Amino acid sequence: MPPLIAVAAAVGGIAVARWAYKTARRINQELEEVREAMLAEPRPADIPTLRRDPVTGAYRPAKG
Repeated sequence: MPPLIAVAAAVGGIAVARWAYKTARRINQELEEVREAMLAEPRPADIPTLRRDPVTGAYRPAKG
């Protein structure tokens, strides 16, 4: 009986390790997708500041 318990524990340990490995890879993939999406977004310095046009009153990108 004790060898059967040892084999069952080993198989259970392998199953848990495999599950943890797959979960870690999935989470890392999701994090990498979020990082890439954040890098693809324009930075605040790249977005032009809007200034009010005194003649028309409309907001337009600042010049220069």
